[in-house]
Amino acid sequence: MSATPQKNRAARRMLTAVAGLATVGALIAAAPAAQAHGNGHGHGHGSGHGSGHNSGHGHHQPSPRTVDVQMLSFNDLHGNLEPPAGSSGSVTEIQPDGTTKAIPAGGVEYLASSLRTARKGHPYSITAAGGDMVGASPLLSGLFHDEPTIEALNKIDLDVTSVGNHEFDEGATELARLQNGGCHPTAGCYEKGKKFPGADFPYLAANVTSEKTGKPILKPYTVWKKNGVKIGFIGVTLEGTPNIVTAEGVKGLKFHDEIETVNKYAKELDKQGVKSIVALIHEGGQPASTSYNYDCDSPGSGDGISGPIGDIAKGISPKVDALVTGHTHQAYVCTIPDPAGKPRMVTSASSFGRLYTDTTLTYDRRTNDIVRTGVASANHVVTRDQPKAKDMTDLIARWNTIAAPIANTPQGFISADIGRSGPEMPLGDVIADAQLAGMSAPDKGGAQFAFMNPGGIRTDLVYAASGSEGDGVVTYGEAFAVQPFTNMMTAIDLTGAQVVTALQQQVSGANEASPKILQVSKNFTYTLDMTKAGAARVVTDSIRLNGEPLDPAATYRVAMNEFLSGGGDGFAVLGQGANKLVGASDLDMFNNYLAANSTAAAPLAPPATDRITVVK
Repeated sequence: MSATPQKNRAARRMLTAVAGLATVGALIAAAPAAQAHGNGHGHGHGSGHGSGHNSGHGHHQPSPRTVDVQMLSFNDLHGNLEPPAGSSGSVTEIQPDGTTKAIPAGGVEYLASSLRTARKGHPYSITAAGGDMVGASPLLSGLFHDEPTIEALNKIDLDVTSVGNHEFDEGATELARLQNGGCHPTAGCYEKGKKFPGADFPYLAANVTSEKTGKPILKPYTVWKKNGVKIGFIGVTLEGTPNIVTAEGVKGLKFHDEIETVNKYAKELDKQGVKSIVALIHEGGQPASTSYNYDCDSPGSGDGISGPIGDIAKGISPKVDALVTGHTHQAYVCTIPDPAGKPRMVTSASSFGRLYTDTTLTYDRRTNDIVRTGVASANHVVTRDQPKAKDMTDLIARWNTIAAPIANTPQGFISADIGRSGPEMPLGDVIADAQLAGMSAPDKGGAQFAFMNPGGIRTDLVYAASGSEGDGVVTYGEAFAVQPFTNMMTAIDLTGAQVVTALQQQVSGANEASPKILQVSKNFTYTLDMTKAGAARVVTDSIRLNGEPLDPAATYRVAMNEFLSGGGDGFAVLGQGANKLVGASDLDMFNNYLAANSTAAAPLAPPATDRITVVK
């Protein structure tokens, strides 16, 4: 962190501390992050929703020797400044009677209010994040290379974050610009007389080194200090980042083992006398329940979580006192034993600013270490029934005004609505064709056909004008609404037999009850017999590529977005593809296809849905 942001941050914190101390008498009885109820769960402050966890111990009451440090954390914001829509804009909460309900959540106007409310009465408060603050962002942030999100995080008083894989979507040079400031090299400055200041919090990249120098490309760690209290933060992204980011984005970089890296810097901090350490790790797990307030330590410590973070947590040095994680977009508050067998808090706060985690770190001034038995943690909902933070409302309005001309830029023309109804969607056909067009050239992936997941098509292309652009005109904003995830496109090797398995996985296993029919490019055809059950619904001898039967033993190059090539939506076999090449984003390919295949005089017509024959 540069000297100036650090001084600014310190000044703000001192003001917070003074305000907090002035009312400390009235607030002394305020609840900690989670009360030690018999079942380990409690209600959080501010949002009225919370799940508590206390490592099976009663809350450690602070004494003059100890100081309670509040750590607020979140992860995977992905530039969601405005409240996310649909299922992305709610969290699931278990009710006392065991039923669940969805609670609308998220949006920086509410996240800022939640964090500011949570900090009241806590003179020692740190706000940390677990990576993917930017990247795959909605239009409002993505249009401006995520400058609006960095500005919002500065205002929210974020103290530190690790990098995530999406921080590398535009490469190390752009990441350095987000950290240090300066106008975009090609887009320039977005507001007259204003230069982008960069993040006034450090991005930590301990396990990302330059191939040339062998040194981390950004700070590996930072130490938060206040009145003699010192807490070190080490930040890493998942070692597998190069597998899920464009080759250009990770060019000249090396990504190292998470455990080895964290342990190396924990040792270094320990030698400097920093005994309290938190690891910010952009890698996560899969919880046993999708409800944010389930008991992750039932029946035993860490039993409610699976996935990579379990092994990472078990390998990280006991010198590290807590792990803030991310990447999987899940919610959990668990204790996973460290290598010495001591319980250690591991948390994740879902994604898109829908939750934040409130962890109480009880700091022992004599040992300068965290009292592990005093660690309490809870996830809290960023509800939308609280007042909006005015500075965030103003920020969103300002950037929306700047976005309007870009959002309204024409990309192509259509002759009628192109919708997403039916097993084979007209819009799904167009998108699959666009993806094949973008990935078929030998130097772009050499794809022979394309698959598109139906859930990634978020809305219809509508003929009627949405603004002043005129009927039949597809604007950038409208195209973005169809594919808002900015998934990077990939081309992978699959055998004919694996392609058949993928088609069968549409209608069997996890997808049998609610089939997920892949949208296919125009040169690929087959028949689905829905009178049959499970995998038998795919009529295997009907599958054709360019009119020829698919050879089970042959290898094919298949285009699809990174979500599918990662095995998403129950398509495990697609995650087994070889020789992955990463291309441009799905949105770029969609817009390029519209530009190349439509004009005002010859608009794109809805395609005939004749690729998948369905027998009912």
